[in-house]
Amino acid sequence: MRRTMRGAWHSASLPAPCGAGNSAARPRSAGPQSHGLMRVALVHDYLNQRGGAERVFSHIARAYPDAPIYTSLFDRRATGDLVDPARVHTSLLQYVPFGKRYFRFLAPLYPAVFESFDLRAYDLVVSSTTAWAKGIRVRPDAVHICYIHTVSRFVFDYERYVGGFGVGSLARQVVRRLAEWDVQAASRPTAFIANSKNVAARVRRYYGREAEVLPCPVDVDRFAVGKGNGDYAVVASRLLPYKRIDLAIDACKLAGMPLKIIGSGPAEAELRRRAAGSATEFLGWVDDARVAHELGEARVVVLPGEEDFGLVPLEAAASGTPTIAYAAGGALETLIAGETGTFFHHATPESLAAALTVFRRADFDPAAMRAHAQAFRPERFIERLQALVEKLRVTHTTHRASP
Repeated sequence: MRRTMRGAWHSASLPAPCGAGNSAARPRSAGPQSHGLMRVALVHDYLNQRGGAERVFSHIARAYPDAPIYTSLFDRRATGDLVDPARVHTSLLQYVPFGKRYFRFLAPLYPAVFESFDLRAYDLVVSSTTAWAKGIRVRPDAVHICYIHTVSRFVFDYERYVGGFGVGSLARQVVRRLAEWDVQAASRPTAFIANSKNVAARVRRYYGREAEVLPCPVDVDRFAVGKGNGDYAVVASRLLPYKRIDLAIDACKLAGMPLKIIGSGPAEAELRRRAAGSATEFLGWVDDARVAHELGEARVVVLPGEEDFGLVPLEAAASGTPTIAYAAGGALETLIAGETGTFFHHATPESLAAALTVFRRADFDPAAMRAHAQAFRPERFIERLQALVEKLRVTHTTHRASP
């Protein structure tokens, strides 16, 4: 393989996409794909875990089915059913031992990785990011539309982000440098599309940029209205400190309600210690069918932390199950109080426990909740995304061409 002058691997000489170990699995083309008369590429932070951002990106990939996908890491076991492995081109981090598992420790390398992708062949690039993909470089005459899930957490929530991982002074300096890079990288996209008004406000505050708003899609068909026969609460989340799963554990202890926790992550060991002796069950990572079953049978779904968008209340609504959510962030846009759930207003176990104690599932209509979730169907998201990207592309092209 040959290097370009910018130090990136040229798209025509990329290694075979991950998992392409035989001719049947090789990509249709290693070069640019077209969307109409434009050459389009997609970029996502990483595709080695199965979370809300990855599910959303799968629908972005459906909106541009011929576009190649660039990402830092790819694990086909985790996301191979969400995106076609033949479309995926990865960075050199793909070959770092244990990199896909301990990808968070590679954070200092991501800026250089995304800046090194050679995207000069493309007229339009659509990126999807929680941190890194907005930092790609494109041709001066190309258009880069960034669908942003959040301002990078180490920018707007530095102390909790860093403190939650217990890192030392050297790591704090590294994170500060990443934050400086992040703010500078946010000037590169032609335009932003935010997943919520909440995130659009952060983009304005921390990046000084405006953003269109397009809510995330919900895979409504993954869920069916359950009977709610289970006498327990459910949390479905990556186990990270800022998700406040600790608050849910303590609140359920106070309320005397069993709790099932779906998900895995670096905070799991600490959360298990916290839950010792309580009626808390850690299910770990489970498949989509098990998630749908647990949401449908639970008495209530709990969203204990401030979310960027608030996807879980919509998945719960699609299952006919109400949610008790912290009254902040994206949940204010996805949960309708009294119709699809209710809020607790203080980030304390006592506040959540009080809401759990007075909660009655029978007060909520499963059909109305399901109808609310239907408004976020993927087909509507794809149609609106394509229209927004085209509007922003034409606006930028017209503005650039005007004297």
